[in-house]
Amino acid sequence: MKQEFYERLREILGEEGQVQIDEPLKKHTTFRIGGPAKYFCLPRTPEQLSGIIAACRTFGESCYILGNGSNVLASDRGYDGVVIQLFQNWNEIRIEGKTLYARSGALLVKAAHLAAKEGLTGLEFASGIPGTLGGALVMNAGAYGGEMKDVVREALILKEDGEQIRLSKEELDLGYRTSSVAREHYIVLEAVLDLEQGDKKAIEARMQELKEMRTGKQPLEYASAGSTFKRPEGYFAGKLIMDAGLRGFRIGDAQVSEKHCGFVINRGEATAQDVLELVSHVQQEVRRQFGVNLELEVKLLGF
Repeated sequence: MKQEFYERLREILGEEGQVQIDEPLKKHTTFRIGGPAKYFCLPRTPEQLSGIIAACRTFGESCYILGNGSNVLASDRGYDGVVIQLFQNWNEIRIEGKTLYARSGALLVKAAHLAAKEGLTGLEFASGIPGTLGGALVMNAGAYGGEMKDVVREALILKEDGEQIRLSKEELDLGYRTSSVAREHYIVLEAVLDLEQGDKKAIEARMQELKEMRTGKQPLEYASAGSTFKRPEGYFAGKLIMDAGLRGFRIGDAQVSEKHCGFVINRGEATAQDVLELVSHVQQEVRRQFGVNLELEVKLLGF
């Protein structure tokens, strides 16, 4: 059965090297943590993507859509199924007038810099977010006062049954770290963003300002998955963790960043188990001391 499924994946993708077996997930996550994915696929077209998903249903294999892996903690055991990466082969961006068109694997950083080059404003907030456009829409990514809901016009999505439909900004229902895409288990294929004409020098200056703020406040020198916890209503996760006396708290090579307590970092050889134990301790202490529940923002894969 395993060989038959593998051959089916090869048939769907049609190119040597587009299906990998036992591919280490730590190579594909910004946390640099994770065991092997049983199958790792890199489709190029919506038809290939739909074909892989259909094959998974037929053969009873689970599947997971992965972008740049910037908001993911993968299990040390890996993933016993098919990881479908929409990044390497799914990253085209084009700009027409004040409209930016991008496939879901396009990096937000690249989109922001291309917009700036054309003198278009609106994406400056995204110039330091390491994720892809698809992932950003799933969770309505935001930073420094900007969010994806501020700029998106519509998205082309793939439903679980293989149907492709366009969702308007209103239908995407973008809220704090959520969307209809996440709730309905849709897959973003591409998106259209509406930007505004601006002053190129002012846009570049703002992006440089944000870069300096990130460099000064975030532990960019270490592997991480960005902000580890969602922002609790009425609080800031990082401040709660700091006030709980957990700055620099460490289990193995997983550590609460001394620079920004909202980040859990990998000091080099952290395991997923290290991270989970650290996260659990942080949640327990913050709940005990302040009565606040910290909810993970990082997605878990393979647990």
